Amino acid sequence: MQQAISAYRGHRQRLKKKFFDAGLQAFHDYEVLELLLSYAISRKDVKPLAKELLTRFGSLKNIVDAEIEDISKVSGIGMHAAVLLKLIKEMGNLYLGQKAKEKEQITCTEELLNYCKTTMGGLKDERFCVIYLDARNKIINVNTVQEGIVNQAVVYPRKVMEKALKNKASAIILVHNHPSGYVQPSEADIKLTKAIHETAKILDIVVHDHVIVGENRFFSFRQEGIMPL
Repeated sequence: MQQAISAYRGHRQRLKKKFFDAGLQAFHDYEVLELLLSYAISRKDVKPLAKELLTRFGSLKNIVDAEIEDISKVSGIGMHAAVLLKLIKEMGNLYLGQKAKEKEQITCTEELLNYCKTTMGGLKDERFCVIYLDARNKIINVNTVQEGIVNQAVVYPRKVMEKALKNKASAIILVHNHPSGYVQPSEADIKLTKAIHETAKILDIVVHDHVIVGENRFFSFRQEGIMPL
C-alpha cells in the first residue's frame, strides 16, 4: 500500500515538473486531466479517472462543456472534482472577457472573437448578447439581452437600445450563437440586424457588427460585407 502511494505521488511530481518545464503543449490530454484531478482527489491514482472521462465525453472540450451533474456521475469523480473542471472554463471566460475589455480600441478583434467563441460556442440554447462600446470603441459592458430555447430567441430592438442608453454607449456589437453549429445568418437574423441598425441610427449609435457564433466557427456581418449602411 505504501509503495503504491509513493508511486502515484512520484508520478504527480513528475507531471508538475513537466508542466513547469514545457507547459501543456507537452502533455497528452489525459495528462492534463490527471494534473487537474490531482488537486481535487488526494491519495489516489487519477490516471484511470482521466482516461475514463475522455472515453465518456470524447475530448477535453466536451468535458469542460458538460454539466457538472453529468461529470460527477462518472464513478470516482464526485462533485468536488466536477466543480474544479467547470471552474477552469469559467475562469477562462473571465480572463478572455477582461482581456477584451483592456483593448484600447475594439470592433472585431481576435480577442473579442475568441471570447465570443469560448463563452457561447458550446451553449445548447440560443443566447443573444450585446457588447456596448464608448466613443473610443472601448468595451463598457457586455449584456445578455435574450436567452431562448434552441433556434428560437426573440430580441426586440427597443430592449437593445434601452440598455445602450443606460450604458451611455456610442456603439454596439451584436453577438448570438447558433447551437446547431451552422453559422450562416437566417432571414430572421438579417431582418433583426436591419431593425436594430435602423433604431440605433435614430439615436446616433453605431452598430459595428453582428457576429454569429458556432461551436468552432463564426460569421461576421461586417467581414462578409452585409452590414446595413
